[in-house]
Amino acid sequence: MPTLTTTGDAPVVLHYTDTGGSGRPIVLVHGWPLTGESFKANEAALVGAGMRVITYDRRGFGRSDKPATGYHYDRLASDLHDLVTHLGLHDAVLLGFSMGGGEVLRYCSTYGTDDVAAVVLSGSIAPALAQGEDNPDGAMPFSAFQEMSAACEADHPGFLDQFITNFYSTGDGLVVGEEVRQVALALALQSDPGAAAECILIWATDLRDDCARVDVPTLLIHGDGDQCVPLAASSSRTAEIIPGANLHVVKGGPHGANVSHRDEWERALIDFVNAL
Repeated sequence: MPTLTTTGDAPVVLHYTDTGGSGRPIVLVHGWPLTGESFKANEAALVGAGMRVITYDRRGFGRSDKPATGYHYDRLASDLHDLVTHLGLHDAVLLGFSMGGGEVLRYCSTYGTDDVAAVVLSGSIAPALAQGEDNPDGAMPFSAFQEMSAACEADHPGFLDQFITNFYSTGDGLVVGEEVRQVALALALQSDPGAAAECILIWATDLRDDCARVDVPTLLIHGDGDQCVPLAASSSRTAEIIPGANLHVVKGGPHGANVSHRDEWERALIDFVNAL
């Protein structure tokens, strides 16, 4: 697995994968608490559709370096920018899954979209999950994110075990087999406990201004049964902020719809990219 050393005031070594080839590059930014390997099942379909698929492990997760602190979207977007620059990507599609949507949106608002053909947000935390006086339609108050972060820090394995169950559940319960849940849990357990807890707090980041600055074609994919990031508080609102954004709702889909509803998720993505 190749690596790169990031720039900035807190450099780390990031591990990434790159299928190579001359196809349109698509960078898949994973969700919490997983790794780039969480897209492994989707890779064949995307490569078969002519794409060059790139994934990486966010700092603090997977095989990348794991500093205990310093997690915020400016730094995480800088890491993504370093990857795009390192690989010399142009006309790329950036896909942010769950909290990965924050990296993609902050990347676009900070570095621009000269090298970006399109944005895809899947189960994304955008536009602003924390409730407040100016954001009454958020998912929950900031204190609830603090409670989740503290619970994760106190019992990292136990918190992840329950979270991964929710990740693949709807209101009717788990929608994947136990073997799928266990694979995801093994990836989650690679996360640094401190990094995992701190990242929960940045899910509350207000990304509305970042959304408004996106000026490339955008696809939103979200399961209507998502128990981690409720559709009504997230992608349904994002679709009203990003100009011309298209929302694809996966009926009966949990948070991890790229696995549970893989064929539909891949088809929506491939059709969108092919139409660019």
